[in-house]
Amino acid sequence: MDFLPPEIDAYAVDHSQREPQLLQELNRETWLKVLAPRMLSGHFQGRVLSMISKLIRPKYILEIGTYTGYSALCLAEGMASEGVLHTIDHNEELYDLQRKYFDKSGWGAQIIQHTGEALELLPKLQQPFDLVFIDADKINYPRYLEILLPKLSKGAVILSDNVLWSGKVVRSIAADDEDTKALVTYNKLLNEHPRLETVLLPIRDGLTISRVKD
Repeated sequence: MDFLPPEIDAYAVDHSQREPQLLQELNRETWLKVLAPRMLSGHFQGRVLSMISKLIRPKYILEIGTYTGYSALCLAEGMASEGVLHTIDHNEELYDLQRKYFDKSGWGAQIIQHTGEALELLPKLQQPFDLVFIDADKINYPRYLEILLPKLSKGAVILSDNVLWSGKVVRSIAADDEDTKALVTYNKLLNEHPRLETVLLPIRDGLTISRVKD
């Protein structure tokens, strides 16, 4: 679903920072070799993630949903020099592709891959995170938030992807559409949670920025 006229969307992309060469290579390889390449964050959203990370300068970043590693590399662009990025994905078949580009980026030693189910892995990560990006199975977004909040310090930022879900969140929801139900619940939680202040941006498929209050 397009939320902006194509010509306006193209203008926005054309007047935003160019995609770094390494990410261009990863983009191409993802589209050539990996199933469901539309899951890639892509040029424009990747530049948004990079800009937010650079503004925050996080020391500890957490990503839920690595896919081929594109968004992790965007987030790493703003990471503090001694920072660490943890990224979680359930698909072990993508591990080597992710690692290939992580190591080529110069941040390889600072990016830690976790393979498995996020609901099982998250409780084992003990350090507080300054920046979190959630882009995984939509049905578990509310549960991720529940686990994450105690791990976030004041001022930490949560970025949540696909929160408009092709516009399904404002339509009648089918009885068996558990993903959309979960996203409606999640969006309400972010907006009403007493510890958070939230703005939902209609970028691509919807990107929410939530900040833990001081």
